[in-house]
Amino acid sequence: MKINWAEKLRQNVHQLAESLGNLFVESFHYLALFAIGAVTAWAAVMEFLGMLDKGHIKIDDILLLFIYLELGAMVGIYFKTNHMPVRFLIYVAITALTRLLISNVSHHNPPDVGIIYLCGGILLLAFAILVVRYASSQFPSVKIEHPQRKVGAGSSEHPEVEKGEL
Repeated sequence: MKINWAEKLRQNVHQLAESLGNLFVESFHYLALFAIGAVTAWAAVMEFLGMLDKGHIKIDDILLLFIYLELGAMVGIYFKTNHMPVRFLIYVAITALTRLLISNVSHHNPPDVGIIYLCGGILLLAFAILVVRYASSQFPSVKIEHPQRKVGAGSSEHPEVEKGEL
């Protein structure tokens, strides 16, 4: 069988392409994570310095710092687990809507239907967190310990099951 060398060459080329692709994708992920983390930290520090410069801090400012904290936590969790914590995105949205609600109320805007919309949005997002937490406890995602290593059908290794959402 003279074609056997061609099949081996094809497998080697495939393995090389897969390894290079994984290297480029992982490098991009790490660079993007460091950039997002650095920009988030820089924005939080600049906002905090602006608050100190004004000489007073309002509740809106504190909630904005919580948004930066949650964004930083998301970057850290993604860096450690390679999973995007969907719940944190919802927490950021709830905090942003709460900040908007408090800002509207504190500036003595006349009550209107917009406040009801904001409260409904917060309630809807809180319900979404409940759904995500329930789904992640009932249908845990499968986490492969070493994604570079493929587990074959005849292998004795089993991927561990982790509770949580993607």
